[in-house]
Amino acid sequence: MSASQRYVPQYTVADYQTWEGDWELWGGVPVSMTPSPFGRHQAVLTRLAKQLGNELERVRCAAEVLVELDWVVSSDTVVRPDLIVVCGPLPEKHLESPPALAAEILSDASTRRDSVHKRDLYQEQGVAVYLLVDPEQQSILVYERNPSGQWTSQLVQSTIVVTICDHCRVTIDKASLFR
Repeated sequence: MSASQRYVPQYTVADYQTWEGDWELWGGVPVSMTPSPFGRHQAVLTRLAKQLGNELERVRCAAEVLVELDWVVSSDTVVRPDLIVVCGPLPEKHLESPPALAAEILSDASTRRDSVHKRDLYQEQGVAVYLLVDPEQQSILVYERNPSGQWTSQLVQSTIVVTICDHCRVTIDKASLFR
């Protein structure tokens, strides 16, 4: 190790809550959010939220779809998934436990973060279902926890049924997201 170690400050959620702008906090390191997404990204996110919300109502699941809500993972980690599904009562402020489902809509600036760093974090934290939605490729990659607790992945061809909140089976239709 060199004599001049690089100093990397470590921040906490308390620090994070005082910052202006859009940030996430990964293991105490601030990560700047990309600029506001473009129209296609927002359209796909809105359609996914609508589709999941309608499905949750159809199957009478006690869950809510939320977008852009901070998830306080630990005292030094905060992420903001594009979309989450929360089982049971809504959080008072930020989410403080793993969501049943998390989704990220990929963009040029977020692909590596979403498909590597967040995927690993979400798996480690116990998220049951993770959707990686790519508007450019018009693809949906689903990571779903199997009975042994490991994630399996599947590229959606047309529709997929996922189980959230331990018993609610909802259908995601690829064609309706990318119409």
